[in-house]
Amino acid sequence: MGEVKILSVGEGEDGIRLDRWLRRRWPHLGQTQIHKWARGGQIRVDGARAKADTRLIAGAQVRVPPMPEGPPPAVREGISHRDARFARDLVLWEDAEVLILNKPSGLAVQGGTKTLHHIDRLLSAWGEGADRPRLTHRLDRDTSGVLILGKTADAAARLSGAFARRKAHKTYWALVEGNPRPVAGTIDLPLAKVGIDDRERMVPVDPRDANGKPAVTDFVTVSRAGDRVAWLALSPHTGRTHQLRAHLLAIGHPILGDPKYNTPASDALSGALKLQLHARRLVIPHPSGGAIDIEAPISPELKAGFKRFGFEEAEAPRDPFEDRRGR
Repeated sequence: MGEVKILSVGEGEDGIRLDRWLRRRWPHLGQTQIHKWARGGQIRVDGARAKADTRLIAGAQVRVPPMPEGPPPAVREGISHRDARFARDLVLWEDAEVLILNKPSGLAVQGGTKTLHHIDRLLSAWGEGADRPRLTHRLDRDTSGVLILGKTADAAARLSGAFARRKAHKTYWALVEGNPRPVAGTIDLPLAKVGIDDRERMVPVDPRDANGKPAVTDFVTVSRAGDRVAWLALSPHTGRTHQLRAHLLAIGHPILGDPKYNTPASDALSGALKLQLHARRLVIPHPSGGAIDIEAPISPELKAGFKRFGFEEAEAPRDPFEDRRGR
């Protein structure tokens, strides 16, 4: 048995059920044990009692009781040498506390009923138990780019806390239909989930809607291909599910290649292109001090979009938002 811990809910875990959040960290936990702890008040969220099906929000503080010992790593399912090599080839940065991957488009971060190949499974390449890196945020399945993980529980908590306190600065690149006017600005539209499972979507709602969550995105136009397509740099202040995709559709400039947040015009313009969204850069405090500033090379999917519309990487300044800071 260990000790009582207070852990932060990561940005990428916003909306997850408490029982699932616990089992991601301690896969050996049974549902009966989680319900027992919840009934007894041993699990608390922001100091209050919580049920097993409570939906967590990013930044929430979860009190976790001492955990029973899990099975030894040898009895857990491993991964093939091929998958381990694949996982290692994704590494952009690694030290004793931090692991940063360049996530490919089409690879989910976490598994589900129909998703057996995902980043969370591939983390077995680094070991199990205390050796297994921990997810601190999330990217959509078809979004490529920078994904940061903690290699220790403390590092993961500090990284998750940086996201929750908005100390992490993310820059995405996207190709969108049309040319936004003005060429730079802020999208401040609360979002709410509608639908279920594969039909789940995020939609803008009135700020007074109790189901809505604040969502804010800065954007800057990097380049244009006539009036048809713009290359945008995006900087989300919040980390809502599908935030960038929903926000760009809401202002009339959906991201190309998006099968869910599109219009007939953007769908026709996309052709065979996959989602044109890439997590290009992340600047975040290192758990031991100083800062990490990392870029991910663009994906084959975004390269295809650049080639089709005549964009060059060299057109983009390293920090497209430098002139907007402090506004």
